[in-house]
This record gives sequence, structure tokens and C-alpha cells, in this order.
Amino acid sequence: MARPPPLGELPPDYTPPARAAAPQILAGSLKAPLWLRAYFQGLLFSLGCRIQRHCGKVLFLGLLAFGALALGLRVAIIETDLEQLWVEVGSRVSQELQYTKEKLGEEAAYTSQMLIQTPRQEGENVLTPEALRLHLQAALTASKVQVSLYGKSWDLNKICYKSGVPLIENGMIERMIEKLFPCVILTPLDCFWEGAKLQGGSAYLPGRPDIQWTNLDPEQLLEELGPFASLEGFRELLDKAQVGQAYVGRPCLNPDDPHCPPSAPNHRSRQAPNMTQELSGGCHGFSHKFMHWQEELLLGGMARDPQGQLLRAEALQSTFLLMSPRQLYEHFRGDYQTHDIGWSEEQAGTVLQAWQRRFVQLAQEALPENASQQIHAFSSTTLDDILHAFSEVSAARVVGGYLLMLAYACVTMLRWDCAQSQGAVGLAGVLLVALAVASGLGLCALLGIAFNAATTQVLPFLALGIGVDDIFLLAHAFTEAPPGTPLQERMGECLLRTGPSVALTSINNMVAFFMAALVPIPALRAFSLQAAIVVGCNFAAVMLIFPAVLSLDLHRRHCQRLDVLCCFSSPCSRVIQILPQELADRTVPVGIAHLTATIHAFAHCESSSQHVVTSLPPQAHLVPPPSDPLSSELFSPGGSTRDLLGQEEGTRQKAACKPLPCARWTLAHFARHQFAPLLLQSHTKAVVLVLFGALLGLSLYGATLVQDGLALTDVVPRGTKEHAFLSAQLRYFSLYEVALVTQGGFDYAHSQRALFDLHQHFSSLKAVLPPPATQAPRTWLHYYRNWLQGIQAAFDQDWAAGHITRHSYRNGSEDGALAYKLLIQTGDAQEPLDFSQLTTRKLVDKEGLIPPELFYLGLTVWVSSDPLGLAASQANFYPPPPEWLHDKYDTTGENLRIPAAQPLEFAQFPFLLRGLQKTSDFVEAIEGARAACAKAGQAGVRAYPSGSPFLFWEQYLGLRRCFLLAICILLVCTFLVCALLLLNPWTAGLIVLVLAVMTVELFGIMGFLGIKLSAIPVVILVASVGIGVEFTVHVALGFLTTQGSRNLRAARALEHTFAPVTDGAVSTLLGLLMLAGSNFDFIVRWYRYTRRARRS
Repeated sequence: MARPPPLGELPPDYTPPARAAAPQILAGSLKAPLWLRAYFQGLLFSLGCRIQRHCGKVLFLGLLAFGALALGLRVAIIETDLEQLWVEVGSRVSQELQYTKEKLGEEAAYTSQMLIQTPRQEGENVLTPEALRLHLQAALTASKVQVSLYGKSWDLNKICYKSGVPLIENGMIERMIEKLFPCVILTPLDCFWEGAKLQGGSAYLPGRPDIQWTNLDPEQLLEELGPFASLEGFRELLDKAQVGQAYVGRPCLNPDDPHCPPSAPNHRSRQAPNMTQELSGGCHGFSHKFMHWQEELLLGGMARDPQGQLLRAEALQSTFLLMSPRQLYEHFRGDYQTHDIGWSEEQAGTVLQAWQRRFVQLAQEALPENASQQIHAFSSTTLDDILHAFSEVSAARVVGGYLLMLAYACVTMLRWDCAQSQGAVGLAGVLLVALAVASGLGLCALLGIAFNAATTQVLPFLALGIGVDDIFLLAHAFTEAPPGTPLQERMGECLLRTGPSVALTSINNMVAFFMAALVPIPALRAFSLQAAIVVGCNFAAVMLIFPAVLSLDLHRRHCQRLDVLCCFSSPCSRVIQILPQELADRTVPVGIAHLTATIHAFAHCESSSQHVVTSLPPQAHLVPPPSDPLSSELFSPGGSTRDLLGQEEGTRQKAACKPLPCARWTLAHFARHQFAPLLLQSHTKAVVLVLFGALLGLSLYGATLVQDGLALTDVVPRGTKEHAFLSAQLRYFSLYEVALVTQGGFDYAHSQRALFDLHQHFSSLKAVLPPPATQAPRTWLHYYRNWLQGIQAAFDQDWAAGHITRHSYRNGSEDGALAYKLLIQTGDAQEPLDFSQLTTRKLVDKEGLIPPELFYLGLTVWVSSDPLGLAASQANFYPPPPEWLHDKYDTTGENLRIPAAQPLEFAQFPFLLRGLQKTSDFVEAIEGARAACAKAGQAGVRAYPSGSPFLFWEQYLGLRRCFLLAICILLVCTFLVCALLLLNPWTAGLIVLVLAVMTVELFGIMGFLGIKLSAIPVVILVASVGIGVEFTVHVALGFLTTQGSRNLRAARALEHTFAPVTDGAVSTLLGLLMLAGSNFDFIVRWYRYTRRARRS
């Protein structure tokens, strides 16, 4: 194999890049760096020659290997779970989420299906009878949804979440309650009798019409059933829950409704209720004590008078709660309705998903198009469907983008001489990059890296644009082989000249994306890793397979075959016969670097062929070149980088038949004769430095304007109804359900004071919505303590009246009997009962604390006896306390023994956060919550906050630190890579300085354009450093490997890199152009921002 000669023996006409500083080797100052560079280029030269010699084998094996990797796409997994995509890996949030799942399972206790109603005319008041009737129409349509699956019909009453269903000993009442117990629906309609219409349960009693919530008066029903059954316990339960007359005692929204009950306050007057008065303070479910829906949950865009009275609102919201798949499975397991269908949790999930899809569809179609109001419906299932659909690869967009790139590559590499044109090379290069992208993604799938919307919507186009850059660089360099280069060494010469540049940019791109993987957001970490792997595959394809394509094209050109249609010979060419011996005796003075030869040629047509032969006479004269603005040493007479009329072996030169004058103008010609002379003038340099200094100053100011944030609407496709719902919710209902979770590892019984203090500290946070003064506390510990105080009061009253004695409690009340059983407990397995304690102890002491020895015993009794209070507290105990049934008339010893609950490992206090509009609001709330938990930790209580704000916004607490760390590591790695491959620390430092300035400018532009900092712009900023290397390294390497003065070296670097760099920039822009049509806002912003990054 032919090898490049040693540096000291290079002929004068052979100028590889490393030869630029060859004279300095003899001086010894740069001998080692240049020797290393020459050695590396020698390896590339040998690689190119080997590929050219075995081009067919390399092409076949390369395509085979890449095609095999591309098959890995068959096992690709697309992740659409927002928690899996956006929760930091290894963060405390992910650890807390994992703890919650270990204790409670994978799913939440319920799922929410929501309806938001807004006026079509923005700003209109919705607190009108007409608007509420339209809301009733939409909610009623949604509540009547039924789906048929597995041969069964599933309606809302079967799958809804029912809070606190009591256990009743009376079988008839228990069956009636099971059928009638209402679903949990948070709606403004609950302020009116019409709220009962959303409840679908019904029961039958002999001699009465079907009992429904629209005609059910619990007080009247108990009076009618009193003579036939003992309902004292059930009556006490209803009294404690303050059920009263339920819905029939509320005003009718439409008093003209024939079913409006006579007990409605406006039944006789037939006047519509005062909407603002009825909705002020919120509404109640069937239980006034435990089911209070606050205004903020029902009304949005509220306006009040100076006294705080409600005047108007701009939005209404209703929320339907459904069981989780596990709850639905457990509820119907063993039931006669599902015994014949092989009931499973997967089937339960399918039922819920089908119902949710139908719910959204019917709710959105409930109102006519000409209605004054519009409905936005939301379901977690439809959101998952949308994300999954838009996370699939868009075939039309991918095909369109790649066809556009194919067209550009083909057109930009076509030439007038069809035999010298390289349009087929351009087509093959783009197709090769497409295969490399597919193989890279297939390798990612084989490695188990999950795909997401960023992978499928962004990466194919971004990788295409980056990969085609190197294709253009190699193609341009391949046509610029120095005169006298042997034909069999053309590929080696090409890699020798451009291989270092391609290797440097590709390695830097990979390092950039690997550094971006430091951002601990799963979606963006996966994207960064996939991008790094795809760039690596692109690098392998460009350095190994594309040279084989160029070698085959060189054979086509040598054989005078047509471009693209390579099976046909070129019909027209001319042969210029130059007799070098005629000019051999001409000597060129040493002081004149470049001369232009003007030769008079005579053409004649050979009758034996189709060629036009041009003969040159022996006489020729040399004229000096015209004056040059940069002096006579600046430019060489070599062809431009866009001139594909390359030199053939020997002295033959082939050109197009009749080139048009316009074809002589190229980007290299422009860079050589217009751009470089202007740019390298002293005053131009000064102006450029001043302008970029001013831009840097403005960017530093703009960097102070950058705010953190990423709205949820940015990760949901635009134009979907879910996007419209989330936009309305963000505007009108910026409320978030959160919980303060207490873990195991400490003694709850002895830490009650610390738990109360934790709740008080958390409740005092500015973002926490305080409960109304009339509402019971929202923590299980308060509910538990208040319940104990209630039964203690009942016991004291019964003891004073003599209804309860030391040896009997049968004549006392239900609550008094419960207190009796608790007071005699000792907690000792040997002697569990001590009747002497009846009057010597209290269930709650003077400080409001429960005696530690009674704590877990009382917890068992409370959970079993107060289901509505337990449900309202949303405690979610783990391990759950054991079931225990109380029978006042059973006085056996077994009935007196109460099993103690196991020590708690999980419990929670629910809260509502309000007013969270900006990211700074979320960060302030998160920091306050974390501070409260840290303070409780000092008292021995292990606790953490839980909820969507902590899942998706806590990343901003350390995002800037991650960004700065990634940028610093990337710049250091770029310096090391450049210094190692360029063997010039000063140049590497200059490249890093330019990249750092570019990053600051991009960050400042974000501030002026109002683009908020989130994980997405962080990845773009980090990736832009790697992309910026594409331009800076090409120019820097061209400058380093050229002889002459600084101006001459800069001009030649621009001449030889301007065309491929411009083509690369345009190709990347075309690759990213298809992103502008994405339905995801964050992808569109990605496109626009990346475009600015490329321009910088």
C-alpha cells in the first residue's frame, strides 16, 4: 500500500495538513506535536487506501452490520408515563415515590375525571341559571356513560370511588346502602337539588317507589323504618355525618322541574336561586360534615367585592372520582357478576380506560356548537393515549424531511459535466446517514433505553442534520486532491486531510450529548444517551462506509459514466491535451508565489469519436495575477472547494462541455474574493470585535432575566382537547392536591405533639389553602382525637346518668359502649382488661394527646367505627388496622378484647396548594414544605411531601447547578479532546473560549425572548456546544494546517471550509425544519432555539 512520505521528505507539490508547520520540526519546537499529528493522519491515510482498495467489501459488510442493528427497532419501548419521564433519577423525590409505591402499591387511591366549563365569550360570568343548567347537561351526559365489555354493562355507579361505606349489621339496610351509597363527585351542582341527578344508585323497598337520591329523605326514611328494624347505630352515624335531608332539602336550580321535591326551599316560590349566594363558601356532598367542596375546587376566575363577598366567576369545574384498577378488581372479585368472565386486574383496567375514553367523548359533545358555554373534559387515559400517539414516529414527517434533504444534497452536488457530477454521492450519503440513525436507535432499543416523544419527534431530524455535515465535508475534500495524487491514494488523501476534523467534531458531539445526560430528568437523559449513540453510528458510517461510496463514485467518474444513471456513458466531454514538456523549461521566479497561465488553444473534432479535442501550441506566455486586496501571497490558483472538476492522474483534465458563466461563481469563490478580503481588514476586525463584545454584554444582562419553568401544556400536543383543558385549568384552577406523608421508623404514639406541630407548620405555608372555619380538621390525627373525645363525652354522660356501670354498658349509647371497651384495655397480653380504669383514665388527656398505651388499640376501633371520618381524613394507613365489629349487646370476653393495630409505616395528611402559577411559586412552596419536614425530622418524625408539584417542579431546585456542571465538564472535555487531536493548547483554548461565549449569548437570548429555563433548554444549550464545534474546529484546523502569514492562513481556511460549513449548516437547518410542524410546544421551541444555536 502506498503511504505518505515522511515529513522531512515531502515533495514541494505535496501539502498535507501536517506539512504546514514542517519547517518548525527542524527547529525542534513543535517536533513532537507535529509528529503525533502526522502519525494520526498517516493512520487515516492507510485506512482510506484500504477502504478504496476493498470498497465493495467494506460497503457490503457495513450495510449488513448497520442493517442488523436497525432491526433492534422491533423491540423498542415507548415510554409515555409522565412520572417515568420527568421525575429525577435517584433524587429524593424518586426515592419517596418508590417508598409510597412499596407501601400503597403502584396506583393512587382513585383517578380524577374532570369537566371545566368556560364561556365562549371570554370574561363572561358563569354564575347564571343558564350557565349552570348547561353545566348540568354536560355533567349529566357524562355521568350516564355506559360501556359494554366482557358481556357486562359498566356504568358510573359500578366503577366510581365511594368514600367511607359503613358496615351495618342489619342486612336489609346494608344492602340498601350498598346500592344507594353515592359516588364522590365534586361539583357546583351539589349546592342544588340537581346534584342528586348525577348519582345513579337506586334501591327498592316494598310499598315504596324506587329510592333514589332525587327523592330520598334519610330522616323520613328512618322514621318509616324505625318500627321494623333497630337502626339506632345507623341513625347515630347519619347524625354524626350531618346528612340531614341530603339533596331534597336544597334549592332547585330549575324550580319548574316537575320532579323538584316539595321540601326544596324554592319549590313554592318557583324562583331561581341566587347563584352567588348559594355557591359562596362552596358546596356539600350528602354529608355536610365530611364532604365540603371549597369554592376554589368549583369556581375559577372569581371576583369579590371589598367585603369579600362573591360577585362573579368565569369557570365551573366538576370532578368525578373513579376507583383504581386494583380497587375495582378487589370490589368485584368473587362477585356473581364477574364469576363467569375470569375477572382480573387487567380486565378492570381495561374497563376503566374504556369508560374514561367514552366519558371524555360524550362530555365534549354534550353542548351544541352554538351554546354560549364550552366544555373541556379530561381523563388520564385519554392523556396517555394522546402522548402515546404523538410519541409514535410520524412517517409523513420523517419521509418529508429526508426527501427534502435528499433533494438538497443531490442538487448541491450536481455539476454541469454529468461525468464529474456527484449527485449520486449526495443521495447515497443522505441514505447512509438515515441508515446510521436507524441503526443507532436500534442499538439503543437493544440496550434497553426507552424511547419518548423527544426521541421519535426530534432525534431523527437532528441526527440527520448533524450527520450530513460530515458527508459534505468529505465530498468537498475528495474533489480537491492535490495535483499529482495517484488515483489509488485519493481516498487516503481525503481522510488524511479531513479525517481529523470529522473525528474531532464527532467526538465532541458525543461528549456533548453524554454530558447532557447529567441532567437527571429521565426523558432528557434517555434522549441525550440516544443522541450520543446515534452520533457515534453516524461517525462510523461517515468514516468507514461513505469512503467506500466515494471510491465507487471515483471509479464511475474515471470510466466516464453518467451521474445517478451510472449504467450509461457520458455522451459529451472534451479532452484537453497539455504537453507538460512545453512548459518544463519555464522557470518561475521565487519571489512570485502564483502566476496565471494564459494559453491559446485550438479545437478540432475527431471524426472517429464524439470528443472535441483541444490542442495546445508550444508557445504560451505567463502573466502575473491581478492585484489582490490582501497582497499577492493570499490566494492560490487552485480550484475552489465547490469545483468538482478534480485533477485526474497524469496530465489529463476533463471538464464540462459548455459551462455557463454563472457556474463559475461558488461559495468558495465568494469566500476567497469577497468575504475574506473584507473580513480580514483591520477596521472590519475592530468592528466585529466591538459588535460581538456588545452582544456579549447584552447577553450577560439577558442571562439575569432568565426564569425557570416548563408548563404542563408544553409537553401535551397542541390542538388536542387535553391541551385546551390543561390551559383552562392552569388559568382558572391552579389547585394541587398534595399530602404530607409520615413514614415508619419512629413511634407515632409518643410523637403526637411533633405530628401536630408538623401539621401546624405545614398549614402556615402561604401556598396552603386553609380550610373554612366550619370545616373539621383535614388530618387523620385530628379526626381520631376528636372522635375519641366524642365517645369519651358520651361515656361520661352515660356514666353520670347510670346507663353505664362498671359491669354493664348495654343501657348506654353506642358511643358510650365503645368508650367503655377502650377504657378497660391495658395493652397487656396476659391481663388485657382492667375495669378499675373506667373512671381513672381518659381517652384523651388534658394536653390533647392520646395515651400511648391506647393509641393503636383506639386506632383499630376508630377505623372500624367511623368510616366517613376515616375516608375524609384520607389517611391511607399502612399496615391497615384490623377490622373489628362492635356489638353493644355482646358482652362476652372476646367482644371486649380489641386487637391492636400494627405500628404505622405510612400515613398522610392531605392539603391543597393554591396560587401556584409561576415556577418561583412552586419552588417557594417546595422549599417551605421541605423546611417543615426537616424541622419535624429534628423532633424524630420522618416525613416528606408528596404530590405533582414535588414530582415535576422539584427539579428546579438543582437544575441550574446541573446545567453549570454539565457545561463546565463539557468545556473541559472539549479542551482536552481538541488539545489532544490538534496538539495545540492555545487553539484548543481559543475554541473553548468561543464556545463559552456562544453559550452565554444563547443563554442571554433566552432571557430576551422570554424562554424559561427547564430541562429542555438545558439539553439544547449543552448540545449547542457540541454542535458549535462543527464550525469552529473546521476553521481552526484549516488555519493550523496552512502556511503563510496570519491573513493568508485565515483566508485559505475560510476558502476551504466556507462551502462545506455552509452546506452543513443548511443541511442541519433542513433537518430541523420538520420540527416546526410538531404538535408539542416544547419541540417547536426546541427547533426555534436550536436554529438560533446554529446561527450563532
